[in-house]
Amino acid sequence: MLKKENKTDVIVVGAGPAGIACAVTIARAGRNVVLIERGMFPGAKNMFGGAIYTNSVKDIFPNFESDAPLERRNIEHNFAILGESDSTTITYRKNDNTSYSVIRGKFDRWMAEEARKAGVYVVTETVVRKVIKEGKRVVGVSTELEDYYADIVILADGVNSLLAHQIGLRKDIETKDVALSVKEVIKLDKDTINQRFGLKDDEGAIVEIFGGSMLGMLGLGFLYTNNDSVTIGLGITLNELVENNYKPFEILEKLKQHPSISHLIEGGTLKEYSAHLIPEGGYKKVPKLVDNGVMIVGDAAMLVNNLHWEGTNLAIVSGKLAGQTAVESLNTGDYSKKFLKKYEKDIKESFVMKDLHTYRNLMDIAHQRKKAFFSYYFKKINAFFDMFTSVDGTPKKENYHKFIKSIFTDRKLTELFKDAWAIIRLLWSILI
Repeated sequence: MLKKENKTDVIVVGAGPAGIACAVTIARAGRNVVLIERGMFPGAKNMFGGAIYTNSVKDIFPNFESDAPLERRNIEHNFAILGESDSTTITYRKNDNTSYSVIRGKFDRWMAEEARKAGVYVVTETVVRKVIKEGKRVVGVSTELEDYYADIVILADGVNSLLAHQIGLRKDIETKDVALSVKEVIKLDKDTINQRFGLKDDEGAIVEIFGGSMLGMLGLGFLYTNNDSVTIGLGITLNELVENNYKPFEILEKLKQHPSISHLIEGGTLKEYSAHLIPEGGYKKVPKLVDNGVMIVGDAAMLVNNLHWEGTNLAIVSGKLAGQTAVESLNTGDYSKKFLKKYEKDIKESFVMKDLHTYRNLMDIAHQRKKAFFSYYFKKINAFFDMFTSVDGTPKKENYHKFIKSIFTDRKLTELFKDAWAIIRLLWSILI
């Protein structure tokens, strides 16, 4: 063990994608870095939908496509709008390698092993209790076993980030700014998956799910294909669950029974169940990212693009940028907030913060109009296709007129105007 006595260049707390990317970046620059993980191994407690994006991972691990434990190369993206029993699905298919499905327990362990090869000192099964400060500067962390000291501490300890809260970089999380995600990994043989999703052995599909058992709720579902299993889950804002006393596993179970979903997982056996909190606050809820001797990355920094289901790639990029700033800080011997703000500047100039800024008003509007956007219009979309595909002897023009009339009779005119204004506001903030 490292002993002021136990002194190293950098301590990274949390061995998820952000923490590992950060630690690897620092170690490859010839600096000493300790990566502390509370799980039995990196990835033991980590959870996400199921896809990692090629561009961000390749930047840290150039050979990951040949070396990492990948599941399938995602060539198909589906958007499924579910009603009570019907659905409308839009499919986009492209034969490239934008993303891969992975199992985090396997993939994170592989990344951690690559980090060890790069010179990172990985400490597992160790809980960091508090951050150590001398004056106004962070100088280390205190674990259940002993204290570790460093010139710089980087917090990659996840959405709760009690450490960031402890030193005043984050406020209490509001329940509307975090989602509880639950998922199951269901075992199916490869041939069955290929047949049901129209895939070849190395091809994968993603399904983003709207409505169904989540109608009227601020929540989304997902399904990913793995080699010999499928991952299915959903995420719903915490305030929705608390205020309505919803049980997320019951909502997931109901989703699995929907006619458009049940046939995809029929005959499968439950392999894994997990739950995890996901930051949903977006751009307006990103905390202070730096202080004297400390930086925050990944979920701890609330860096998740919830509309695009992007979190892992944002975490990796933030970890890399923080690692680069840490190396420059070590080279100059300046660990002040003023110097470390370079990381803040770099991330603001990257796609990470630019994308979050693009959708800065999304969650506010979604909360305000959730009943309309997550129920009424989903049902109307399915009702339109039901009308469009039905042959009942009624003239088509009559059906069109009846459908258009229903839009104005099923919902008050004032509410329709509010919905339209909300969409205009959202588009304005995205495009301008």
